[in-house]
Amino acid sequence: MDRLHEIEVFIAVADAASFAKAGARLRLSPPAVTRAIAALEARLGARVFNRTTRSLTITDIGQRFLENARRILVDLDTAEKEAVGETAMPQGHLTITASVTFGRSVLLPIVCGFLSQHPRVSVSALLLDRVVNLVEEGVDVAVRIGHLPDSRLIAKRVGTVYRVLVASPDYLVRRGVPASPADLKLHSIIAFTGLMPNREWRFLSGQKRGVTDLSPTLEINDAAAAIRAAEEGQGITIALSYMVSEQVREGTLVPVLDAFALPAEPVHLIYPYSQLVAPRIRAFIDFGVPRLKTALDQLMWRSQVV
Repeated sequence: MDRLHEIEVFIAVADAASFAKAGARLRLSPPAVTRAIAALEARLGARVFNRTTRSLTITDIGQRFLENARRILVDLDTAEKEAVGETAMPQGHLTITASVTFGRSVLLPIVCGFLSQHPRVSVSALLLDRVVNLVEEGVDVAVRIGHLPDSRLIAKRVGTVYRVLVASPDYLVRRGVPASPADLKLHSIIAFTGLMPNREWRFLSGQKRGVTDLSPTLEINDAAAAIRAAEEGQGITIALSYMVSEQVREGTLVPVLDAFALPAEPVHLIYPYSQLVAPRIRAFIDFGVPRLKTALDQLMWRSQVV
């Protein structure tokens, strides 16, 4: 068994605290992971993990070896860079994830631009409307919208998105334009449940700071469907700014109550903490961060109240 392979498997198991999750990240079968760890322990003459049917913890010897193992990989990466020069092209496979709508409208053009500049890199783009565990699911980079919990993830803030209320021009002609948040109770509400917990919209400015106990005419758990219903004139809905920027530009949707600020959401590009960051990941971070900032800045429209 190759020693470097054993070290890579060992670090992956330590980071994931799981043989199965480490195998998924490295694309190895569970028996292959088990063999690599067994070979390492035989070479060291000591256990690096305490294993039961319900848990896996690193031993004191394993913890000491882990620090040295990480340094070995860093030294190897440095040696390779010195051998081939800093101009060496990034290569290998990169897995990136984002929410479906953000991925389609904002991230995908950036990924395509990255691939055109780095032909030796391939990308899997996972567009999912759920929070992905990067370590467990073998994801290299993610776009995360919202406040981040404390974790071992490296986060680079790339901008902000805004909650906005929108309706079709036809609906506003028929039902009138709300002048204050309190007027929403007189309107048909299309609730996108992902942004409207407890049937409540909260505002950050104005005399009325929150509107509670709204009775939606239509509740939908899919943002695109809620937006489409608003375009069809069914009522007022809530969305994040990037979700409706195209519709606002084209005039099929109009912002309402735009003078009343709704809570904003930070946007980060995140990747797992490691002393060794693969060149392909570093290249995408360097390429993606400024372009995501530019794309999000262009979405920071604030319209006049209609």
